[in-house]
Amino acid sequence: MRKIIVISMITLDGVMQAPGGPGEDTSGGFKYGGWTASYPDKVSGKILKKQMKPADYLLGRKTFEIFESYWPEHTDFWPAINEGTKYVMSKTRKKSTWKNSRFIKSVAEIKKLKKSKGSDIQVWGSGELIQLLLKNDLVDELWLKIYPLILGKGKKLFANGAIPAALAMAENCITPKGLIVVNYKRAGKVRTGTVGP
Repeated sequence: MRKIIVISMITLDGVMQAPGGPGEDTSGGFKYGGWTASYPDKVSGKILKKQMKPADYLLGRKTFEIFESYWPEHTDFWPAINEGTKYVMSKTRKKSTWKNSRFIKSVAEIKKLKKSKGSDIQVWGSGELIQLLLKNDLVDELWLKIYPLILGKGKKLFANGAIPAALAMAENCITPKGLIVVNYKRAGKVRTGTVGP
């Protein structure tokens, strides 16, 4: 069984919209595109390199189209994205000239993919797809980069409908610029009880 790993950059208030640049996603009148730009340093660079290890990828159509227009020409920085299989959840696209791209349409296909043999499957960006995965209990790990920002509006990582789940911290780090990087793995069901004095 393959793991599905969500890799997400979020603000303290959970916004994940357009971290990479001003024109990335302006839907809903979002004005803060590129909000991660002030935070790179050597520590976050090492973490990013680790996350960019060879894998397969599950992407929503919008994220795929952003990646498709950029990464094929930048193989020196992230060769794994070009070599790994890219599974794209789309109702409108059926093909791409970007090598190793496959198109899927349903949760059933994602479940079949998860049960198949192969590399772990990373999900980058892809907010709507992540919501679908969370609603269907298909996320095994969350690799979060939490930025010291509050934006007040924008698309959020966690919306209504996620399956309740307990998580256990596997790794964590705080960079010199205040970026919190944490890796959570699934740890069963949510336990409830009374907190005593």
